[in-house]
Amino acid sequence: MKQYFKLLCLATLLINASCKTTRSVTATSDDGKIEVVFVQVNDVYEIAPIAGGREGGMARVASLKKQYKKTNPNTFLIMSGDFLSPSVYNSLQYQGKRIRGAQMVESMNAAGMDIAVFGNHEFDISEKELQERINESGFLWVSSNTFHKTNTANVQFTRTGAAGTLAFPETYIMSVKDDDGTSAKIGFIGITLPSNPADYVYYKDPLSTAKQAFNKIKDSVDAVVAITHQEIADDITLAKELPGLAAILGGHEHSMILNKTGNVYITKAHSNARSAYVVKLDINKNKHSFNVPLPELKYLDQSVALDTNTNVVVEKWKKVAEDNYASLGFDPKKVIMASGEPLDGRETEIRSGSTNLSGLITASMAYACPKADVVLFNSGSIRLDDILTPPVTQYDIIRTLPFGGGIREVDMKGDLLLQVLQTGLKNKNNGGFLQSQPVVYNAARNSFTISSQTIDSAKIYRVAVTDFLLSGKETNLGFLNETNPGIVKVYPAETAVTNPKSDIRSAIIMFLASRK
Repeated sequence: MKQYFKLLCLATLLINASCKTTRSVTATSDDGKIEVVFVQVNDVYEIAPIAGGREGGMARVASLKKQYKKTNPNTFLIMSGDFLSPSVYNSLQYQGKRIRGAQMVESMNAAGMDIAVFGNHEFDISEKELQERINESGFLWVSSNTFHKTNTANVQFTRTGAAGTLAFPETYIMSVKDDDGTSAKIGFIGITLPSNPADYVYYKDPLSTAKQAFNKIKDSVDAVVAITHQEIADDITLAKELPGLAAILGGHEHSMILNKTGNVYITKAHSNARSAYVVKLDINKNKHSFNVPLPELKYLDQSVALDTNTNVVVEKWKKVAEDNYASLGFDPKKVIMASGEPLDGRETEIRSGSTNLSGLITASMAYACPKADVVLFNSGSIRLDDILTPPVTQYDIIRTLPFGGGIREVDMKGDLLLQVLQTGLKNKNNGGFLQSQPVVYNAARNSFTISSQTIDSAKIYRVAVTDFLLSGKETNLGFLNETNPGIVKVYPAETAVTNPKSDIRSAIIMFLASRK
């Protein structure tokens, strides 16, 4: 109820989210100047700290917001998309239902999230599940170009709760006021890249929609801020097309980005709340102007305390997860790699080449499928975007491959295998880039070999793939499915938890155990 009251405060524009302040109101006269602070995070898939507890965590995000709110009540916490999925929790259950982001929404509520936009991965979950998460949220969603596709129309997403039904605004105007009486209005637009073709989502063109939304509110406010979830190139184009924006608080990339195009700063923090950007907006009502000083990147490391209230929620969900993992045969705290070189799971490396982490996964698949001539998996199944430093636990493997899934074996014609491998190369820099073993590609000859032998298009090869790859749902690989005539035999799926083929994560754990 408290969260809905905060939302009602925002939506009615009668009072800003800083309803409570630690500063006493002074009797000074209005100086016409007001500062607003945005604490921005993006692409957060973990509610608990990572890197052995040293980095990230929603409880540290909460503490950072409180730190700035102590000196400026006009401090707002912003989520620039991608928080409901992918997550290690999404395959787990709580109270008889799939969790599907419930842990993140409750943690964000506790942390005092103010405004969020959709990321493309919000639509990984079902329509019903997304609606449940929306209804549970106590923060405002702004959605300028993303709409709910129903059987009859494309309409705004809505949230139903104790405060009634509220449609997501395409543009939002926030009223703020400081201690000396200076008041201002800030406009927001929310843009999401149209990369997830969920059948219940309709996207308008991001750039043209952003321009329309900006022009709609620019004369009614003192400054306009864009909260986006799209590629940096598109954010730069947006800044060029709308030089009057105050700032672009962005997401989608997982590495920190600070860009200034014209006078518009574009900020993207590290994924999993390893950092947050603090963006200050200074408005001068007397001069009808605004200024954004150089944004500050704040690392959320051990120097930032865990907020007690938020951490209670985090610990609750950690216990839920541990109970689930145990039922699936995992021991999340068990160390499976005590020493050795750090495992590189950064997206920039995994989606363009091979690393020791991808090599570990293909070796584990080969261990699980000793009769296979080739093993293949899609780089997009690795969601770590980080480096695993030993000691590595079972939980680290689970969060590296949160989707899990079994390993399937098929007999495949050589010409189809060549088509799959060529497509994997073309998918470089996206999740459809394929990792393989023991395949070697000769760029000069544009040819593939297996164990030094050129692939014979007429030969039948036994190939081990993840069950997701065999579904035909990977980028440009729709032809890779069980009905393709190039697949002449599909071997039965293994489901026993003691079989390494039952889950790719189990294969890694068992492979590492076999090397001790």
